[in-house]
Amino acid sequence: MTTNNETGIILVAPHRFPNVDRERALAERMGREIVVADDQASFRSRMAEAEIVMVTPYAKMTAEEFGLLQRCKAVVRYGVGYDNIDVAAANKVGVPVTIVPDTASEEVASHALAMGLALARRIPQGHAAIGAGQWAGTIGLDTPKLSNLQVGIVGTGRIGRLVATWWAAIGAKVHAFDPISTFEGVTAASLKQVLEESDVVSLHLPLTDETRHLISDEVLKRMRRNAVIVNVSRGGLIDEEALAAALTAGTIAGAGLDTFAHEPLPAAHPLREAPNTLFTPHVAWRSTTSLGALQEQAVERARRALQGEPLPDLVTR
Repeated sequence: MTTNNETGIILVAPHRFPNVDRERALAERMGREIVVADDQASFRSRMAEAEIVMVTPYAKMTAEEFGLLQRCKAVVRYGVGYDNIDVAAANKVGVPVTIVPDTASEEVASHALAMGLALARRIPQGHAAIGAGQWAGTIGLDTPKLSNLQVGIVGTGRIGRLVATWWAAIGAKVHAFDPISTFEGVTAASLKQVLEESDVVSLHLPLTDETRHLISDEVLKRMRRNAVIVNVSRGGLIDEEALAAALTAGTIAGAGLDTFAHEPLPAAHPLREAPNTLFTPHVAWRSTTSLGALQEQAVERARRALQGEPLPDLVTR
């Protein structure tokens, strides 16, 4: 990366925000031009001018984009997930990458809890039966009562800890696994135990090479037949075709997904035809306050970078 004393633009990736008024106000206050890209190609085309790059889930920062930067002071990722940013490439060119990790922890955790409880009580099955003109049949006879329900939390960051705490508070038995974090108040278990000895498996991990397809065909075959899976983290944590097959075969009891490997979920995706599911379109983080908080904190990080102040929540070294 080359640098010079000229000011650059604030470059915003393609987005689905109602507006970028906060970002425009920052640009005006700091005497910068703001450019909001329409697509990946236009986003990439302005990299050389970018002093700040603000990244949404709807664009990527690959090694190619990082190689085009000439005056960039920081890449700011709206939200906590950064699997669409090549951190190794950022380190190579010396551009810091900062994330916004804690604007919707409560929202995402409550979404996971709601999905898990609905699935454990077989609400999708009951809804489908009514829609098909049927009645109760054997629905619900395969699920433990709440005080006997074993809930497994995979990942005990902010969101995972909240989910674990809330499940325990309403009376379920909870155990958890995290490859890095230490935690208190919840029974620690191995990943194998959490995946194979839980009636509800709730995923709260980042997507990395190590966690991709954590829920594989092999894992699904070892899980309890009455188990359900909740994923509000990243779609790539699950082999979705294997999950669809397991749901269709009845070897897994249900799945609640807010995130998918490809978004929007393709029209011909096998999960669309799978039974006993709850799907939401990557909205677990939303509330009356979360969007504003997300944009405000992203803008604050951009301001800090422009004024040479230390950046919080760096994922680069």
